[in-house]
Amino acid sequence: MKKYLKMTPEGTKDFLFAECAAMDDVCGRIESVFVTRGFKRVITPGIEFYDLFSLPCSGISLEDMFKTTDNRGRLMVVRPDSTLPIARMVATRLQNNIMPVRLYYKQAVYRNNPTLTGRRNELMQMGVELLGVKGVRADLEIITTAVQALKNVASDFRVELGHAEVFDALSDELEINDIEKEKIRLSIEGKNYSALNNLLDRLAPCRAVSAIRSLPSLFGGEEIFEKARKICEGTKAEQALDYLHKIYDSLRALGLGEKLIIDLGLVQRNDYYTGIVFTGYINGIGDAVLSGGRYDALLSEFDAPMGAAGFAIDTDAVTLKTLADAKRSYSDNPAVLIYAKDGFEMQAIELAAKLNGEGKKAQFSVLSTLEETEEFARKRGIPEVITVG
Repeated sequence: MKKYLKMTPEGTKDFLFAECAAMDDVCGRIESVFVTRGFKRVITPGIEFYDLFSLPCSGISLEDMFKTTDNRGRLMVVRPDSTLPIARMVATRLQNNIMPVRLYYKQAVYRNNPTLTGRRNELMQMGVELLGVKGVRADLEIITTAVQALKNVASDFRVELGHAEVFDALSDELEINDIEKEKIRLSIEGKNYSALNNLLDRLAPCRAVSAIRSLPSLFGGEEIFEKARKICEGTKAEQALDYLHKIYDSLRALGLGEKLIIDLGLVQRNDYYTGIVFTGYINGIGDAVLSGGRYDALLSEFDAPMGAAGFAIDTDAVTLKTLADAKRSYSDNPAVLIYAKDGFEMQAIELAAKLNGEGKKAQFSVLSTLEETEEFARKRGIPEVITVG
């Protein structure tokens, strides 16, 4: 039997040295935003009961989860998402807490991507959840927190805004089942015009069919609202458009206009999201690094109905982009290496501590001879060696 002693599982990787330093830096800059905004950190278990993620609104298929069983034969999964466990936590551990409650997390999630196609099975994420409140103020708080988090790790980014109710209101006017609705949603999300047209061509022509056909192309600035109202006039989608326009105008007033894009084809996990949805992109990274929105119906599944909104950031992707930026250095080299002659080891260790306390990065040499220490310094590019004793 072949033993996989020197391999990591597909879709995972080791992070070394500068990668770890860069990740600490990225996570620290994001975390500073969350803490400043009043969010408190929580940690959920790495394994959960499958039942938690079997909810119809979870948007995670059974095939996408890593599964196991406990010693009583109950089906368990390795955490594929952080929002659902936090919803469980709020409905149980925090049910008597004063609302609203602000929570943030920094933990890995695991998704089984059989074909991988460049995607990872293990992703480190950071995110926030604002629970127990609805309305414009709550949505603006979540979106501006997301914008500030992106600002702290990248200068060139954009945020795309949409509203889940636009697609929901239009699709409710069609005589389709949930499976057909999901196929249409996936086609819009992937901007797959060919697949979308094939699905819609099977339906009787009507205003809703025409409007849905146009959703993937409704992408741009404020002019999108005028175009969208023309094709959504007389439908329930108009109310969602008015609300989205209000949010957009408020964010522009904060000077975010050039960073904002309206995307009515943003229809991710529509059984999950109920209002504003948004994604964030950083120049140089092909996929979205941030996604979130409002999910007011989720807590009802735990018999604790309340408003809820949040987002998650793919910190792995941001870390790799940060490492590729030539302007940043994450070298772990000390400025000075301290060698101790026999009997002077403690004095050398004390000197290293003193220099580090003064802001000069110093390291005690654990090698036996001065020659070995100097050779090590040369290979590592350490500019100075000090001998004690």
